[in-house]
Amino acid sequence: MKDTRVSTLLEDADATLLELVDHVLNQGVVVTGDVMLSIAGVDLIYVRLSALLCAADRLFPSERKR
Repeated sequence: MKDTRVSTLLEDADATLLELVDHVLNQGVVVTGDVMLSIAGVDLIYVRLSALLCAADRLFPSERKR
């Protein structure tokens, strides 16, 4: 279901860069990647990288004002 929403957002010709950034900050995006260093077919180093991109108020919502 999420893939459908992302594809329609990216395929929409009227979407501007500002709308795309606004959507990313409001909803959030997780970016992951893998890096592997190997020599002669022997894996030496494996690193998994993950980053969460979203607005700070989504991660740490402020307490309600009294």
